[in-house]
Amino acid sequence: MASNRCVVYLEPGKVEVETIEYPRLELAVQHRKCDHGVIVRTIATNICGSDQHMVRGRTTAPKGQTLGHEITGEVIEAGRDVEFIKVGDIVSVPFNIACGRCQMCKSGNTGVCLNVNPARPGAAYGYVDMGGWVGGQANYVMVPYADWNLLKFPDKDQAMEKIRDLTMLSDIFPTGYHGAFTAGVRTGSTVYVAGAGPVGLACAASSQLLGAAVVIVGDMNPERLAQARSFGCETIDLRNKADLPDMLTQIVGEPVVDAAIDCVGFEARGHGQGASEAPATVLNDVMSITRVAGRVGIPGLYVTGDPGGIDENAKTGQLSVKMGLGWAKSLTFTTGQTPVMRYHRQLMMAILHDKIQIAKAVNATIISLDDAPKGYVDFDKGAAKKFVINPNGLIK
Repeated sequence: MASNRCVVYLEPGKVEVETIEYPRLELAVQHRKCDHGVIVRTIATNICGSDQHMVRGRTTAPKGQTLGHEITGEVIEAGRDVEFIKVGDIVSVPFNIACGRCQMCKSGNTGVCLNVNPARPGAAYGYVDMGGWVGGQANYVMVPYADWNLLKFPDKDQAMEKIRDLTMLSDIFPTGYHGAFTAGVRTGSTVYVAGAGPVGLACAASSQLLGAAVVIVGDMNPERLAQARSFGCETIDLRNKADLPDMLTQIVGEPVVDAAIDCVGFEARGHGQGASEAPATVLNDVMSITRVAGRVGIPGLYVTGDPGGIDENAKTGQLSVKMGLGWAKSLTFTTGQTPVMRYHRQLMMAILHDKIQIAKAVNATIISLDDAPKGYVDFDKGAAKKFVINPNGLIK
């Protein structure tokens, strides 16, 4: 049996690659066989900003937490109840684990499946409080409910040619798209994206795909802002203490936009050089600049347990949000895990037919499994890259 190595969280700021058990067709949390599952040999698995929150010590993740929820791979073993996915298929694995049978799954809300996490609705691979599922920054991973969860790529050769783009389908491309779509981005929209990390860049590219007239990205990282400009976005450097509405006016002629998206989450900082952490900053910003009766997308992560929170309220996810402002402006908010399956097939087709170059937009950068710890360090320093781990050397 092949060995299985995986990226594991040890303590704040430290991850290592360790040998873990080779996956079995078994539901470890429920202690029963998983005849509806498959074993996937990982082709590409990505470092996500959500992983980085854990590695910074900003969640309740325990020592030994396996990492990785962005997985693309080849099926090498299938359970007896798997009918439509075959050994040899190359597939995208949605980061949401979903049963396909519960009320939420049947209504398309696969991010809050009721049957895959004993603690709460919703589950994910390799993430704290998300059901205890083993992470996918590894050589091999088990995927349950395979016929329901997996997105099969129609042509293996074409999939490998476009693997840098297709690997984004497991999370950040649908997540960015979900943020833009639920914020109401349509043909001719003016859009503000808070955050130029990989999800923010994916959201900006998605806004362009949806037909936005202008996409403005705000951040305090010059390298990431340059990456946003590389595919046609306007940018705002938030190290400048000027008011955000004034900076928007210089670009679109008015202090508001049609749609705004928070791609930062709970580790947000205030404006200005050297600004301190202020976790409600982005939420209040996007409310202030969204047109009345507009929509706000919030794919940025917010947690209920943050040991590193700036105060006792922040440690439990209680933030000083200007809800009265949102109410007065009749704004609509969409939060929570992105239901990847709602979008991934359409986005796959956009990739395969050259309607978008998402890997270029997020600056996909291939690294080995052994280089994953360094990738985490570089990402934490603000590298304008989306690190794609190549654990089995299958990406050319």
